Amino acid sequence: MLCPLHSSSPHSPEAVVDCTRPLAVAVAAVLAAGALVATAGGAAAADAELARNGGFESGLDGWSCTAGSGAVVSLPVHGGTKALQATPAGSDNAKCSQTVGVQPNSSYTLSGWVRGSYVYLGASGTGATDVSTWTQSAPDWQKLTTTFRTGAGTTSVTIHIHGWYGTGAYQADDLSLYGPGGTPVQVPAAPTGLAAGTPTSSTVPLSWSQVSGATGYHVYRGGTKVLSVTGTSATVTGLAPATSHSFQVTAANSAGESPKSAAVTATTSAGTGPGPGLPAHALVGYLHASFANGSGYTRMADVPDSWDVINLAFGEPTSVTSGDIRFGLCPAAECPNVESAADFKAAIRAKQAAGKKVLISIGGQNGQVQLSTTAARDTFVSSVSKIIDEYGLDGLDIDFEGHSLSLNTGDTDFRNPTSPVVVNLISALKTLKARYGSDFVLTMAPETFFVQLGYQYYGSGPFGGQDPRAGAYLPVIHALRDDLTLLHVQHYNSGPIMGLDNQYHTMGNADFHISMTDMLLTGFPVAGNPERFFPALRPDQVAIGLPATTTAGNGHTPPAEVTKALDCLTRKTNCGSYQTHGTWPALRGLMTWSINWDRFGGWEFQRNFDAYPWS
Repeated sequence: MLCPLHSSSPHSPEAVVDCTRPLAVAVAAVLAAGALVATAGGAAAADAELARNGGFESGLDGWSCTAGSGAVVSLPVHGGTKALQATPAGSDNAKCSQTVGVQPNSSYTLSGWVRGSYVYLGASGTGATDVSTWTQSAPDWQKLTTTFRTGAGTTSVTIHIHGWYGTGAYQADDLSLYGPGGTPVQVPAAPTGLAAGTPTSSTVPLSWSQVSGATGYHVYRGGTKVLSVTGTSATVTGLAPATSHSFQVTAANSAGESPKSAAVTATTSAGTGPGPGLPAHALVGYLHASFANGSGYTRMADVPDSWDVINLAFGEPTSVTSGDIRFGLCPAAECPNVESAADFKAAIRAKQAAGKKVLISIGGQNGQVQLSTTAARDTFVSSVSKIIDEYGLDGLDIDFEGHSLSLNTGDTDFRNPTSPVVVNLISALKTLKARYGSDFVLTMAPETFFVQLGYQYYGSGPFGGQDPRAGAYLPVIHALRDDLTLLHVQHYNSGPIMGLDNQYHTMGNADFHISMTDMLLTGFPVAGNPERFFPALRPDQVAIGLPATTTAGNGHTPPAEVTKALDCLTRKTNCGSYQTHGTWPALRGLMTWSINWDRFGGWEFQRNFDAYPWS
């Protein structure tokens, strides 16, 4: 006679025992069938599926992917409707992992379905031998399986999936860890001991106590996440001077994010910002000094006193990749009323004596500059220095357009750029700043494509196929934020750009200038990744770039709309449908292309700036 004894495992066949046999023999048969495991401390937990969200049907819930490399896709999938796709980049192998509670001295089976080249599945922290299995090539779904046994004191393991450096994207689905369950990983407690160190005019250092079970921490300013770190300290940058800020911190692990800590408040010190000597609200304009166009040539001495910063357009390279920048006055054949070099330099000195700043602007529409080698970088520094010294200038404006800046495939983190044209430009600008000291004025005039578009797209993207120039100025701005005097993004010659309200905004009206400026003064996640948050700039570092007339460039904004934009940003009135994330009375001012075009248009742009009641 046979009497059935059901296994506790849903994957084990039904075990049967001969009821006529002695009890000891029957028990031995059961043990041999694997249906019951006896330990010194009593029966172990039943085998079960332990991986959380192994099919990625709930997005990345439960999983942590390095450097934001992972995403959930609808195609291709192995089972269900979702799968993981992750792309290695640079020194990142696109590892996605989760920590799982397990039992000591127990056996486990780890498996999953993968597609792609050089895909690895493994487990670490086993307390015994960590394991990994891989496939060199899986053009279609292929199952990977490995087993391991935990050590005597092991209560959790980390399972992971990753690709290999420099290879393409891989996909993974239906990941499984099967065995006796342990205590589930718990959401960590809220951090304690949050304290602020000594602030500067733009930064606040923070520290807090370590939280048991936490694998990372998120820093919040005014309720908005601004940083994510793995240690117990961080420095928040890009803050306005003489301003009070409230901070909180959360702890996180694979189970989720803790409640926020108690808040701490810190006030930044007063500061004039880099490049002292500018008025609280400045008017910036480009002067066509090296060429003529339909606006006509304007002598330096004829520039009205309203203009606080005069950018000489343009210093241009001898070739795209040489780094050798040259500048000279417009030829007399092209500009009959051009002054002599001596008169030009004398006029510059007169402007400076009146408190104005005169800069050399590098680039422009026709002056593409690609510092793709260290030799080009060094030539750039020496040739720009020669121009500054010859004309006695106050600083430098970077107006790189076209294909001057782009991001190489795999360069996905604006905080740690790897593309030579970006790295070398940052190095060159830091060298120039160090050479001329704290009074050196550094400004930038990128297009929206290279800055605000980074909210949606950054470089060629984690999966390739995007324009590699998207957001390419962000690493330059971020690396130079403590040296940057003014950023005046060109709010013209732009396509529609998505703002922080996730709506597209088009140029030529107050709404566009409000939404684009709000992004710079609030900060934003780059390519939508909250782990890569571009911190806000100080309001005294930001001006709005506009064309002076309808003939100066696409996107001319009538003076009444310019006034509305300033009202909204500095007073939070006349805002229209877009709601800003703050009020910034210290907004530095306006930039225009160009002084020549404004003269051609009867000085309308200048007169509107002069008439605005800033205080």
